[in-house]
Amino acid sequence: MWAQPWLAAAALLCAIAAAVWGRAAARLARAARRIEAEGQTAKSGDEAVVLVRSSFDKNVHAALFYSVMAVGLAVASVSKAVWYQVPLLLVSIPVVVSLRFGRRLNEEPAVAEQRAKIERRAQEVLDQEELAPRRWSARLAPEELPAIEGFELGRVYEPGTGMMAGDFYDVFPTSSSRVGVVIGDVAGHGIEPSITAFQVKYLLRNFLRQYRDPAQALEELNQVLSTTGRPEDLVSVCVVLFDPIAGTLRHASAGHPAAWLWQDSEMRALRSTGPLLTLDPAATYYSRELPLTPGDVVLLYTDGLTEARSGGQLFGEDRIAAIVRRDPGQDASVMAKQLLEAARDFSSGPLTDDIAILVVRRT
Repeated sequence: MWAQPWLAAAALLCAIAAAVWGRAAARLARAARRIEAEGQTAKSGDEAVVLVRSSFDKNVHAALFYSVMAVGLAVASVSKAVWYQVPLLLVSIPVVVSLRFGRRLNEEPAVAEQRAKIERRAQEVLDQEELAPRRWSARLAPEELPAIEGFELGRVYEPGTGMMAGDFYDVFPTSSSRVGVVIGDVAGHGIEPSITAFQVKYLLRNFLRQYRDPAQALEELNQVLSTTGRPEDLVSVCVVLFDPIAGTLRHASAGHPAAWLWQDSEMRALRSTGPLLTLDPAATYYSRELPLTPGDVVLLYTDGLTEARSGGQLFGEDRIAAIVRRDPGQDASVMAKQLLEAARDFSSGPLTDDIAILVVRRT
């Protein structure tokens, strides 16, 4: 039956090689489907799918090649023509290679899947590391401020170069008739100052609801931080309590940069009324009460704004006051953004410190 039995043997080897490559291709196809299914809810896996699909195409090509060669050799094996023999016998070289590395070819899909899992897990870790600071900052400096009747609010927050920020602000009702506005800054960068900022923000909420005088709330906060906090975490805080019914605002500040009050066509600095928190557990703070009328604007910010640098010059308080004077009636959000843009334009390099700005207008 076989005119050329060695060609029949070669045809059999080609058929086996085609089966090996075909099996590897099938396993790669299943691996690609699993990787795609697992990667639907993750950002990773695309590169692994590309790798698997590429290997799949290669294996399909090889399987087709050996299938064709198996058929050709089978046909040649029943023919006595000599010219079939030599070129077809050369196929034995890649056949041997295929048989030698067949096990490795079948292991390739498992390796690709394992790689995809490792990449996916690594991406999940990176996503968590990236997302955690953003979520933390959203608690310290939320993008959305509450709607407070009788007030127009504007805010802006610009993170610096650190992963975690120590700047924070808050706007909330302290009673049925009063509104508390707070801004603060914990020295340093990293997770520890951010934890302290979070603690200060929510302790102040409780103390400002408990005490009508913001200075008393700051004294209570200073004692708590001095005994339970980290002494190296120096904290500056500015508090303004608005009472639209009484027509007053009450201000107290623990070493924070001066807030500004636009009132009666004049700018008035609301400066510190006590030292930084944690410097002295027995520190005394006092508050100032001022009239509050419709149209009055209070501007609060952290030191990243005043300390924006152009060479040896600081952006400073005078530039802040000049920008407010230029158009004190503009929208509160526009004013906050305008101040930030002015600091960016002034700075000779990127702003490296966090900047938080709050604008409050009595309507």
